[in-house]
Amino acid sequence: MNLSLGPLLYYWPREQVLAFYEAVASSPVDIVYLGEAVCSRRHELRLSDWIDIARKLRDGGKEVVLSTQVLIESGADVTVLHKIADNGEFMVEANDMGAVRCVENKVPFVGGPHLNIYNLPTLAWMAPLGMHRWVLPLELGRADLALIHQGRPAGLQTEVFAYGRMPLAFSARCFTARHANLPKDDCQFKCIDYPDGLLMRTRENEEFLVLNGIQTQSARVYNLLPEIADMQALGVDVLRISPQAQHTERIIALFQAVISGQLSADVANAELQTLMPAKACNGYWYGKPGLETVSAELAPA
Repeated sequence: MNLSLGPLLYYWPREQVLAFYEAVASSPVDIVYLGEAVCSRRHELRLSDWIDIARKLRDGGKEVVLSTQVLIESGADVTVLHKIADNGEFMVEANDMGAVRCVENKVPFVGGPHLNIYNLPTLAWMAPLGMHRWVLPLELGRADLALIHQGRPAGLQTEVFAYGRMPLAFSARCFTARHANLPKDDCQFKCIDYPDGLLMRTRENEEFLVLNGIQTQSARVYNLLPEIADMQALGVDVLRISPQAQHTERIIALFQAVISGQLSADVANAELQTLMPAKACNGYWYGKPGLETVSAELAPA
């Protein structure tokens, strides 16, 4: 089982991003996804910068995948999409069907978590287009995955989003700009003020959602570290960790220690709880509401 680091979903200053990936280069993560997947207005790094980072990580032994934007909104976005698809060096994570159209039967690609592959017939249709790996949609759990794996196409890898605030939805509107009473076209790049997104609370002061520009995330942190042995038994090939502003290197190390048997899941998870920006959840994995936390011992059979 390998570890991947998903694309950076937040907007950080350029120097912070460069320093982050310098540290990632020496981490035990196997696969790194790079690129702007949320909003094309974010301009601290351009595509050429992401490719420079990709080359350095590749030279350090990492498998690098360039992620495409989830919501394509303009001709400029389409132009960037084609440049990513035609990069000629790195595999592509296709996050919408337009991206699939650009890469199908041309280069191997990863089917991102936003492609809505919810059943075996869809997976069987996508695989012959050149899909090398697919990412389980966030809402699906172990029972769904077990069913799909009964007929998974030969040679197709499965990746599971195993840690991080879940990217739940995208909109043409920018919620972070709206929070600051700014129009989207003059957002003043307010996302950069919130390195882990802008937390929303209910009237009862409970953590509810996180605003990240045009993206809505879960407030709680999805954590499947305790389920690593279960996922290994199910035949999962890759676990995805989503970057956060602090402690990502240590989180990667904890996951790797459990995968390799150097630490028990209980010991690693106890430390992991102290590194999260919010409470944990795992409801989707067990077929429950996503914000719930289900103990493996109490999970439905």
